[in-house]
Amino acid sequence: MIADLVGKGGHVRTVPIPGWVKVAVDAWTAAVDITHGPVFRAINKAGRLWGDGMSPKVLWDVVRAAARSAGIEKLAPHALRRTCARVCHLAGGELDQIRFLLGHVSIQTTERYLGCKQRLRCAVNDRLGIEPDAA
Repeated sequence: MIADLVGKGGHVRTVPIPGWVKVAVDAWTAAVDITHGPVFRAINKAGRLWGDGMSPKVLWDVVRAAARSAGIEKLAPHALRRTCARVCHLAGGELDQIRFLLGHVSIQTTERYLGCKQRLRCAVNDRLGIEPDAA
Protein backbone atom coordinates (compact mmCIF):
# COMPACT_ATOMS: atom_id res chain seq x y z
CA MET A 1 0.00 0.00 0.00
CA ILE A 2 0.92 3.61 -0.36
CA ALA A 3 0.19 5.20 3.01
CA ASP A 4 -0.59 8.86 3.61
CA LEU A 5 -0.72 9.82 -0.06
CA VAL A 6 -1.67 13.46 -0.41
CA GLY A 7 -3.99 13.81 -3.36
CA LYS A 8 -6.14 16.39 -5.07
CA GLY A 9 -7.55 18.99 -2.71
CA GLY A 10 -5.05 17.99 -0.01
CA HIS A 11 -6.97 14.80 0.81
CA VAL A 12 -4.80 12.21 2.56
CA ARG A 13 -5.54 8.55 1.87
CA THR A 14 -4.07 5.08 1.75
CA VAL A 15 -3.97 3.33 -1.63
CA PRO A 16 -3.75 -0.46 -1.84
CA ILE A 17 -1.49 -1.82 -4.57
CA PRO A 18 -1.26 -5.40 -5.85
CA GLY A 19 1.67 -7.48 -4.64
CA TRP A 20 3.16 -7.74 -8.14
CA VAL A 21 3.22 -3.92 -8.38
CA LYS A 22 5.04 -3.70 -5.03
CA VAL A 23 7.65 -6.19 -6.28
CA ALA A 24 8.18 -4.16 -9.48
CA VAL A 25 8.44 -0.84 -7.60
CA ASP A 26 10.88 -2.36 -5.09
CA ALA A 27 13.03 -3.68 -7.96
CA TRP A 28 12.99 -0.24 -9.61
CA THR A 29 13.89 1.67 -6.44
CA ALA A 30 16.72 -0.80 -5.68
CA ALA A 31 18.08 -0.61 -9.25
CA VAL A 32 18.24 3.19 -9.23
CA ASP A 33 19.10 3.50 -5.52
CA ILE A 34 16.02 5.49 -4.49
CA THR A 35 15.52 5.42 -0.73
CA HIS A 36 13.15 8.37 -0.28
CA GLY A 37 11.18 10.98 -2.21
CA PRO A 38 9.41 10.51 -5.53
CA VAL A 39 9.69 7.04 -7.04
CA PHE A 40 9.49 8.16 -10.67
CA ARG A 41 11.76 11.01 -11.55
CA ALA A 42 12.70 12.89 -14.68
CA ILE A 43 16.01 11.98 -16.30
CA ASN A 44 17.87 14.46 -18.50
CA LYS A 45 19.50 13.65 -21.84
CA ALA A 46 22.77 12.84 -20.06
CA GLY A 47 20.97 10.13 -18.07
CA ARG A 48 21.06 11.99 -14.75
CA LEU A 49 18.18 12.62 -12.36
CA TRP A 50 16.65 16.02 -12.89
CA GLY A 51 14.24 17.91 -10.63
CA ASP A 52 12.07 16.58 -7.84
CA GLY A 53 9.74 14.37 -9.82
CA MET A 54 7.81 14.19 -13.05
CA SER A 55 5.74 17.04 -14.39
CA PRO A 56 2.25 16.38 -15.77
CA LYS A 57 3.66 16.99 -19.27
CA VAL A 58 6.30 14.28 -18.81
CA LEU A 59 3.61 11.87 -17.60
CA TRP A 60 1.49 12.65 -20.67
CA ASP A 61 4.52 11.99 -22.91
CA VAL A 62 5.21 8.64 -21.21
CA VAL A 63 1.57 7.54 -21.58
CA ARG A 64 1.45 8.65 -25.23
CA ALA A 65 4.68 6.81 -26.07
CA ALA A 66 3.47 3.60 -24.39
CA ALA A 67 0.10 3.88 -26.14
CA ARG A 68 1.78 4.41 -29.50
CA SER A 69 3.97 1.34 -29.03
CA ALA A 70 0.81 -0.64 -28.17
CA GLY A 71 -0.92 0.59 -31.33
CA ILE A 72 -3.34 2.89 -29.49
CA GLU A 73 -3.82 6.23 -31.24
CA LYS A 74 -5.22 8.39 -28.45
CA LEU A 75 -4.85 7.72 -24.75
CA ALA A 76 -4.83 10.14 -21.83
CA PRO A 77 -3.52 9.33 -18.34
CA HIS A 78 -6.98 9.95 -16.88
CA ALA A 79 -8.42 7.26 -19.17
CA LEU A 80 -6.20 4.80 -17.32
CA ARG A 81 -7.96 5.71 -14.04
CA ARG A 82 -11.36 5.04 -15.59
CA THR A 83 -10.10 1.78 -17.08
CA CYS A 84 -8.75 0.69 -13.71
CA ALA A 85 -12.12 1.44 -12.09
CA ARG A 86 -14.03 -0.49 -14.75
CA VAL A 87 -11.70 -3.51 -14.62
CA CYS A 88 -12.03 -3.59 -10.81
CA HIS A 89 -15.81 -3.40 -11.13
CA LEU A 90 -15.95 -6.16 -13.77
CA ALA A 91 -13.80 -8.32 -11.49
CA GLY A 92 -16.48 -8.01 -8.79
CA GLY A 93 -15.06 -5.04 -6.91
CA GLU A 94 -17.52 -3.30 -4.64
CA LEU A 95 -18.47 0.26 -5.50
CA ASP A 96 -17.41 1.68 -2.14
CA GLN A 97 -13.99 -0.02 -2.35
CA ILE A 98 -13.45 1.35 -5.86
CA ARG A 99 -14.40 4.78 -4.49
CA PHE A 100 -11.68 4.46 -1.83
CA LEU A 101 -9.14 3.26 -4.42
CA LEU A 102 -9.79 6.28 -6.64
CA GLY A 103 -9.98 8.70 -3.73
CA HIS A 104 -13.45 9.95 -4.58
CA VAL A 105 -15.28 11.79 -1.83
CA SER A 106 -18.65 11.10 -3.42
CA ILE A 107 -19.91 7.66 -4.47
CA GLN A 108 -21.77 9.43 -7.31
CA THR A 109 -18.44 10.35 -8.89
CA THR A 110 -17.43 6.68 -8.88
CA GLU A 111 -20.80 5.72 -10.39
CA ARG A 112 -20.20 8.19 -13.22
CA TYR A 113 -16.74 6.72 -13.82
CA LEU A 114 -18.25 3.27 -14.13
CA GLY A 115 -21.30 4.34 -16.11
CA CYS A 116 -23.52 2.66 -13.51
CA LYS A 117 -27.17 2.47 -14.39
CA GLN A 118 -29.97 0.72 -12.57
CA ARG A 119 -31.18 -2.41 -14.37
CA LEU A 120 -34.89 -2.86 -13.73
CA ARG A 121 -35.46 -5.89 -16.00
CA CYS A 122 -32.74 -7.90 -14.28
CA ALA A 123 -32.52 -6.22 -10.88
CA VAL A 124 -29.80 -7.11 -8.41
CA ASN A 125 -32.42 -8.36 -5.93
CA ASP A 126 -34.26 -10.63 -8.42
CA ARG A 127 -32.34 -13.80 -7.54
CA LEU A 128 -31.23 -13.70 -3.92
CA GLY A 129 -31.78 -17.39 -3.33
CA ILE A 130 -34.55 -16.84 -0.80
CA GLU A 131 -37.48 -16.95 -3.20
CA PRO A 132 -40.39 -19.25 -2.31
CA ASP A 133 -40.77 -22.32 -4.53
CA ALA A 134 -43.21 -21.85 -7.41
CA ALA A 135 -46.28 -24.00 -6.78
